[in-house]
Amino acid sequence: MTSKGQPLRVVQWTTGKIAREAVKSIVERPDLDLVGAYAFSVEKVGVDVGELTGLDHQLGITATDDIDALIALRPDCVVYMPLHPDVDHLVRLLRAGINVVSTASFITGRSYGAESRALLDKAATDGNVTLFGTGVNPGWAEYIATVASSPCREVSHVQVTESFNIGLWASDANQDELGWGRPAGDPGHADEIRAATAVFGDAVESIGDQLALPLDDIRCEVQFAHATADCDVPGRTVRRGTVAGLDVHWIGSAAGVDVVETQVRWTVTADLEPAWEIAMAYLVEVRGTPQIKMRIEVLPADIAAFTLEDASALGSMITAMPAVNAIPAVVAARPGIVTYADLPTIASRLVPKI
Repeated sequence: MTSKGQPLRVVQWTTGKIAREAVKSIVERPDLDLVGAYAFSVEKVGVDVGELTGLDHQLGITATDDIDALIALRPDCVVYMPLHPDVDHLVRLLRAGINVVSTASFITGRSYGAESRALLDKAATDGNVTLFGTGVNPGWAEYIATVASSPCREVSHVQVTESFNIGLWASDANQDELGWGRPAGDPGHADEIRAATAVFGDAVESIGDQLALPLDDIRCEVQFAHATADCDVPGRTVRRGTVAGLDVHWIGSAAGVDVVETQVRWTVTADLEPAWEIAMAYLVEVRGTPQIKMRIEVLPADIAAFTLEDASALGSMITAMPAVNAIPAVVAARPGIVTYADLPTIASRLVPKI
């Protein structure tokens, strides 16, 4: 709510899978008011947002690609969820005095490069507004890891591992840069993986910020696993001997000592060499006094009725909701780029089921 008790005015930026889950939540919340939406595709312009996001009713709000028209709505916040971010668009929104929450591979801005990060921070400061990014994945699990450290007297190392077989979703456009099915030893593949997962470097930096330790260096190490048989992977061609597993470590160090690590272990088949163990969970390890270990599983509300379509929606939901749930805190936050270190606890709503 605003200081006058009115709902915060929100614009949804793009209307894809993740945005579907965001819109469903926004229109349910009494403290948020959806007033507009940006459409990337021309064919979506003029179409009701309820139809675009799979709701069973229209919302009376049509999508547009007219950025000036959306700025003219004077929203309190834009929920920014494109597949590929556009720094110029973000700068326009921030300079216009509009807060932004983003899932577009943004946590600290490190992966955007120093020049773009500085440009965005200045735009937000000049506009007296806030830019907050939750990432897509990572973001949420790293936030939980830092909260989990609160019982410790001191912490020497934090590791967050995202370990999943993602073969059922391999056809999604956000996996185009991962190179499933590329030949073993293909030149340049490791460098492309570093670029594609650079936001995990943001996550490492964010953990350091939240635990009050500036990091001297952040590096990335990449390993591959290869299919031991031809694989049936939706939307991808993955033959025997080609890449079917990625193990990516983003590592932050201070004073020459590794202190923070985010690991991504993604596969598209169980038939791998080497034969990696896949947890199908987020694994958190906080080394300190005492040590904390956590296994985080994301499960459907109704497992018995769970479908492949539900699985896709669940993945989109856990990406969208940290951003939506952060909107009130972000609108109230200081100007500039902020991270979880700058915000109060971000949580969902408690709604009694009657």
